[in-house]
Amino acid sequence: MNSFVDNVNFTFMLITGISVVLLIGITFMMIYFVVKYNRKKSPKAVNIHGNTALEVTWTVIPLILSMGMFYYGWIGYDELSNPPKDAMVVKAIGKMWKWEFEYAGGIKSDTLFAPQSKAVRINITSVDVNHSLYIPALRFKRDAIPNRVNFLWFSADKLGTYDIACAQYCGVSHSKMYTALVVMPEKDFNTWLENQKAKNAPAAAK
Repeated sequence: MNSFVDNVNFTFMLITGISVVLLIGITFMMIYFVVKYNRKKSPKAVNIHGNTALEVTWTVIPLILSMGMFYYGWIGYDELSNPPKDAMVVKAIGKMWKWEFEYAGGIKSDTLFAPQSKAVRINITSVDVNHSLYIPALRFKRDAIPNRVNFLWFSADKLGTYDIACAQYCGVSHSKMYTALVVMPEKDFNTWLENQKAKNAPAAAK
């Protein structure tokens, strides 16, 4: 979908890979020591003296792995927190139990429409309880909290329709709080926006 998605996917696979290696390694060592130092082979306990090299190794290696995971996580967080200055701004409003999106000029929709390959900043809030805007295809979510504005941004380069859900339990119809992100060519998006403005014009005149 975009570089942010690629970074999240890579970070996820990196952390999963490190976790699998550690799981296998630790499990193997546990079994090894249980077999080697079982009561039959070692009926009498023997004092074990410290090993400086070993202690440094098992301190430094986890530190390097942790810092590596932090680094890639920080890259994603930093990218998501710094939208381009020319990003199109859309307001996302969570309410029980639906999403409402507001564009420049007061245009409102219950579906999020976005032009292909154009930066879109979403300012997120709520009018009642806590919600959370979750777009699985874009690999992010952000809480919608009353009297507070959070934001995220994206630039989708693949046309299509993608699910939007609420990832924060918000009441009895939480599970039905779904809508969609529709990514369309910029020309089609501009046409849609102009049509919505035309529809709203008679109402505004009244």
